Amino acid sequence: MDARILVVEDDPSLRELTERGLRGAGFDVATAATGDAGLARFRTDSPDLVVLDVMLPGLDGLEVCQAIRAASAVPVVMLTARSDTIDVVVGLEAGADDYVTKPFEMPELVARVRAALRRATRSERSDDVLLIGSVRVDVTAHTVERGDEGIELTPTEFRLLVELGRHAGNVLSREQLLDRVWGYDYLGDSRLVDATVQRLRAKIETEPARPQVIETVRGVGYRAVRR
Repeated sequence: MDARILVVEDDPSLRELTERGLRGAGFDVATAATGDAGLARFRTDSPDLVVLDVMLPGLDGLEVCQAIRAASAVPVVMLTARSDTIDVVVGLEAGADDYVTKPFEMPELVARVRAALRRATRSERSDDVLLIGSVRVDVTAHTVERGDEGIELTPTEFRLLVELGRHAGNVLSREQLLDRVWGYDYLGDSRLVDATVQRLRAKIETEPARPQVIETVRGVGYRAVRR
């Protein structure tokens, strides 16, 4: 695999270790040590994926992620020393596709990078217009509307909504969603699903606290309502 990966990490030893590990897995790797340098490198190099530390000097990782997401749908995998649910939510809010908690094993990071790249290049069926409650999803045009209002979703949020919408009326477990939306199961963290569902509800539901589009089935998973 010759995908271009940008690693933005201020710790020199971890940056070198990550670069070597990703190169050993067959990736073309560029690095940056600060948020500002990482954003500049992103703009000049046009990488296929960004591995981005949260705690960076200058612009922090969340600010860099937001700037990247404002200009591109390129996958972003965040590196964080904290694993609280709130940090997962904040990273997803910034537009990240996944996160890895430090310290991590290199095979785990490589697997997550490969999964994110597969998701980014996977083609969608081109004939889908999904009606989910009051929400209309045009898969081909990659648009989401509620009435006359357009709704902006991150790539991960969009994939999650499409997966639930294609199985409207049926319950999908968190494990199924991790496999189908994020591209892995045994490495997955169910908090990714829960946090992304909450973010999605905040955007598509009229009353997020009383969801009418994506329902929670306690102890099982989530279900999109039929039109």
